[in-house]
Amino acid sequence: MRRIAILTALLLGLVGCSTATECLPADVTIIDVRTSEEFASGHLEGAINMDVTAAGFAEALESLDPDDSYAVYCRSGNRSAQAAALMQSAGLTVTDLGSLENAADLSGTTIVR
Repeated sequence: MRRIAILTALLLGLVGCSTATECLPADVTIIDVRTSEEFASGHLEGAINMDVTAAGFAEALESLDPDDSYAVYCRSGNRSAQAAALMQSAGLTVTDLGSLENAADLSGTTIVR
């Protein structure tokens, strides 16, 4: 179990977490950065959809509260890494959860279809 907690903390880039859910603030906003079609096929319960590949993604970041915390995921982890980098550049606090399945496991959130 300790090994899983350490791997989880490394994946999240947060050292000192003993469980995955401790690494995410309780009030974190979870953002699915896939297309709306992908989002409709299954997403984390309560997630909002902001397609990182859509025109205007960077501008849409301006509407996010810089005092809040965010977590992002996608299909494989590639787009979520891109989104996290853009969000960090915009001054936002963000955790990259990787793929949908990893995000469900790490956040303890259900996938709804």
